[in-house]
Parts: sequence; structure tokens; C-alpha cells
Amino acid sequence: MERRDFLKSAAVLTAGFTTNANIFAASSNKIAANDKIRMGFIGVGNRGSELLGLFMQQPDCEVAALCDVYEPYLHRDRSKVNERWLKDLTDKIPKMGEKFEKRPKLYSDFRKLLEDKDIDAVCIATPDHWHAYITIAAIKAGKDVYCEKPLTSTLKEGRKMVEAQAASKQVVAVGINRRGNIAYQKLAQEIHAGKIGQITVGRSSHISNLFPNGIGKMQPEQPPKDFNWDMWLGPRAYRPYQYNIAPYKFRWWGDYSSQMGNWGVHHIDAMRWLMGETAPTYISAHGGKYVLNHDGDIDDTAFVTFEFASGKIISYCIMEATGGGMFPYGELELRGTHGVAYAYEGGYRIRPTSAGQFQNWNKHFEEISFDNKMKLLGDASSADSTTGLIRDFLDCVKSRQTPLCPLEEGHRSTSFAHLANIALATKERLHWDAVNERFLNSEKANEMLGYEYRKPWTI
Repeated sequence: MERRDFLKSAAVLTAGFTTNANIFAASSNKIAANDKIRMGFIGVGNRGSELLGLFMQQPDCEVAALCDVYEPYLHRDRSKVNERWLKDLTDKIPKMGEKFEKRPKLYSDFRKLLEDKDIDAVCIATPDHWHAYITIAAIKAGKDVYCEKPLTSTLKEGRKMVEAQAASKQVVAVGINRRGNIAYQKLAQEIHAGKIGQITVGRSSHISNLFPNGIGKMQPEQPPKDFNWDMWLGPRAYRPYQYNIAPYKFRWWGDYSSQMGNWGVHHIDAMRWLMGETAPTYISAHGGKYVLNHDGDIDDTAFVTFEFASGKIISYCIMEATGGGMFPYGELELRGTHGVAYAYEGGYRIRPTSAGQFQNWNKHFEEISFDNKMKLLGDASSADSTTGLIRDFLDCVKSRQTPLCPLEEGHRSTSFAHLANIALATKERLHWDAVNERFLNSEKANEMLGYEYRKPWTI
């Protein structure tokens, strides 16, 4: 099968949520159905602690090991957390104090954790720039992997991860939450059955008013003595520690993350899944760092358009200098010839469209509503969505089937964020070859697909 045809088939299979059959299934199960899966957790800060707590709710999960570069997180001791961190980032500092059935092994270096033959699978919730290296290392060590989104910090890393998995028998799942959400799963069935007709446009956004000071302006300083800053930087170029980079605020620095990656991956993944698309053909963008007076180097205002060979369009925007909502309901909008769908993790509304000029047909259906009562995590994301992905991952570790969000799908959705950021940086309308994963009209843009890792790290 040609790679182009395979990718199209894989996208349709995943989008329909009709099967979990794995065409790359291992020949035999690694873990018996009734056995506990021994999990190692790499990165147990803000998001890592949320994932740890949700994994612990599953009766067949055993927390076998923890790994972090910050000692209070590793030892689960909030009383030892830097007082400045506690004061400024209260809701982003994990509560900790978990009650483990067995005392987990503690590692300050993930490489030592991966050498542990007793560990079956790992959960990776480090900053984004570490995801690729650790995932590939875990695959080579024979571990199954649950990797938090966004999958990568560059597009080339994603393909390296997919290639590493293809050469193995490991199960790899990506934590793009809406794939595990019942509201989105039900909406997918409605959309793919043709409820809103032929879709032309999908729209979504991330809106958060950080005016005027954003993450602030600060000077380099000495890192806390119990925080391994050099290991935190990992493959990225060395720079002195700065308080408004870590913890958490790395989301506003292009070397480590972006809001396109942080939020855009969630929303764009949902839209392309519902619309049945794999990758865009053209990308164009407008925006800049217009308003926020802070050190963060990503754009505070950005509007990106993704054009597909099918004629569909996805529009995504970042607005971090204003507040409020964008739609009458939910977080995204899909526009079709018969109706318009609005959705978020808490439910959806499908509203019939009316006839335009020169048309006299009646509406195609009555409004459809679905509400999903969900539990929220500290970051206001849905615990139920993440739990759905975690439960599915653990089941797949035992069955060797494909997760709801497999590595190729996670890579494709994360690629949208990278393509958006590159289009914003170049100010060009970029022509994308999704098979060879190269730009056809910009060598400047191609130079931004990856970066040279700092020694000794390499993939």
C-alpha cells in the first residue's frame, strides 16, 4: 500500500471509533488480563501529578516508579517546595501526598528508570522538548508508552517517534484528551453519518487575557538547589535559569512549547478527526507579539488558516490579550451544508442551517443536544476525557491493540501546531507535502522542521 493511501485509511479508522483492531498487533500478549501493569511516571509536576492520580484510580495499575528533576516532586513532599513557587503558582503546584499501595522506586534520571526490567509501561509528562527523546528511549527499552500532548517540540521529532514504534512491538498512546471524551465520540458518529451535510469550515480558538504583563520580565538567576536545571534543559541549548521559564511558564517560550501546541493541538485534533482530514496542503498565518509586555517569545495574537486538498478549511486563533468566548456554545464550530455543530467536552449542539438566497428548502432536522456531566481537574480540563484515554491505554497494553489516539494520529495533530508556528515565523503561505513532510515552496520554513540537539542527546 502506498504511504499516502495508508495514512488516509488510518485516519478514517481512528476517526470512526468503530474498532480498536491493531494492524500492527504483537503476536502475543505481554501481560495477562488479570495482572497489574507496573507503571513508571516520568515528570510528576503539574500535569504529571494529575495523570498519576488518574492512573492510580485504575485497579490494574501499580505505581512502580517515579522520576523527576525536582526533588520535592520526586519525594512527593509539598512542604519542601520552593516558597516562591508556592506563592506565585499555587494552583500549578501539585498537592502530592498520595497513598501508594507499595512504595515506588525513585529516580532522578529517566534512563535509570528505563533500565528497570520490572516496569511494563511509562507515562511521560515532562515539558514538550523532552517527549521525543524519552519516548524513543522507552520504546527501545521495551516499554509501552503513554505520552502527554503535545507530542513533540518539532515536526521532525514526531516522524522519528513513529519510525521507532514501527520497528518495535510497543503500544504508544498520546494524551490528546478529546479522543477519550464521550461527547466528542458521540458527535463523531453524528458527523460521520452526514448529519450536518458536507462540511466546509471548522473553527476554534484559545482565548486567555494575560494583559498587560503576561509571564513578566525577569533576569537570569541561580536555580533552586534541589532543581536540576541542566537536566530540565536536556537537548535544548544551555541558558541560565530564569524563573519565568520553569516551572510551568515554559509554555510561552518557543524553544520548549507554545500555546499552539499547548491548546491548539487539542482543538485542531478534534476538528480534523471530525472532518476526516489528515494534513493540510496550504498554511497561512497572521499575528505577532503585539500587546503583552513580557519575556515570552511566542505570539500573543495569531490567526492561522489550514487549507485541505478536499476544499475544507480549518481556522484557528490564539488571543491572549482579550477575554470572553467565541461561539454561542462550546469551544469549536463545524459548518456544513445542512447544519452547524458546536462542541466541547461537556456536550454538543447540532443546529440546522437555514436556506440562503434563491433556495426554498426547509431545515433538515430539529436541533440536537447532548450534555455530558464531567469532573474537572485543576487546569479545568475534563478528568473523564483523560480517564477514558488512560483506561483505553491500559486495556491496549494487555490486548496489544491500537489506542484511541495512536502515535501516528498524535504526530499528525501535533504537526498542525508546528506548521502554524512556522507560518507565523516566515509570514509565507506555505505549501505542505504531507507524505514527505517537507515544504514545497520555502527552504526557510524547512529549516524550522527540527533543530540540532545539545550533546550528548541525540535521536
